[in-house]
Amino acid sequence: MREEDVETPALLLDLDAFEHNLDTMAAFLAPTGAKLRAHAKTHKSAVVAMAQMRRGAIGQCVQKVGEAEALAWGGIPDILVSNEVVGPKKLARLLALSGIAKLALCVDGLEQIAAAEAAAEAANHRLSVLVEIDVGGARCGVRPGPEAVALAERIAASPHLRFGGLQAYHGSAQHIRGLEERGAAIAQAAEDSRRTVEQLRQRGLDCPIVGGAGTGTFGFEVASGIYTEIQAGSYAFMDADYARNTTPPPFRHSLFVLATVMSRAVPGVAVVDAGHKAIPTDSGYPTLWERPGLRYTGASDEHGKIEIGDGAAPALGEKLRLVPGHCDPAVDRYDWYVGVRKGRVECLWPIAARGAMQ
Repeated sequence: MREEDVETPALLLDLDAFEHNLDTMAAFLAPTGAKLRAHAKTHKSAVVAMAQMRRGAIGQCVQKVGEAEALAWGGIPDILVSNEVVGPKKLARLLALSGIAKLALCVDGLEQIAAAEAAAEAANHRLSVLVEIDVGGARCGVRPGPEAVALAERIAASPHLRFGGLQAYHGSAQHIRGLEERGAAIAQAAEDSRRTVEQLRQRGLDCPIVGGAGTGTFGFEVASGIYTEIQAGSYAFMDADYARNTTPPPFRHSLFVLATVMSRAVPGVAVVDAGHKAIPTDSGYPTLWERPGLRYTGASDEHGKIEIGDGAAPALGEKLRLVPGHCDPAVDRYDWYVGVRKGRVECLWPIAARGAMQ
């Protein structure tokens, strides 16, 4: 069918731009030695994950056990939960996947290690565990250096666990607008990671993985030489907030919410059928794709208000592409990607991990 015939609101994936983004990241990483472990919390789809792995990604990382389940049953063989997993039921669910996928998770405390150890013993499986260090986000993670080394030694001493390395993601650096300021933040994160790896080595512990990096900073982490795995996710879609960085990442907008103009009753205003339920506003309102003079200025549950400036006014029933401010929660609102190429629908891909919050 034609793009303009798709019922709205719909989550649209421009396949040419999407494939360009995947190819661009693969080409950047190929000569560096760093590997892509793309973040599936963005796309929540084994189909997208497979496309990334065909271009050299070594696996995926997720934030929730439910996401790991959807990917493992979708055929993804190597999954890191780049987050802490707390509670015996969730740990048991994760370990239940060990027969079909290689698994790892993160910890930042002794109680989490003990719980993971008990779950691994019950499952008769030796689980890989990474220590998360706080490299500036002040969210999760133990302090770099001796505290991280102590946790790593506890993991390595367990017959049911394997020390997998360090999780060193600086999330709040991704949208520091200035390039120099962003680079300085990652330089400190890399130094914290390098110092911790050296202290691990002094204690006789190898550090197979130093993982982190995102769409806004991956070039800095790769250049540091200390990061072995890059966990960028949004690069595949490139949302409006990343585009606001003064030096944006080298990717194209590929993800859109397709909306229909449902009212032109108010002069100078067009109302579309995509409000809060259709598109997130936590990172600002969406932008209009290739429609200068139109600005999305307000949302309620089912309505999006678009102010008409100097550009051509949209007609009642016209379809408009909206670029989400934040792609991750936009994806989580939909059951399907509607893949389009040159104005025609080419595929429907299920978003299998939609709503997987546990």
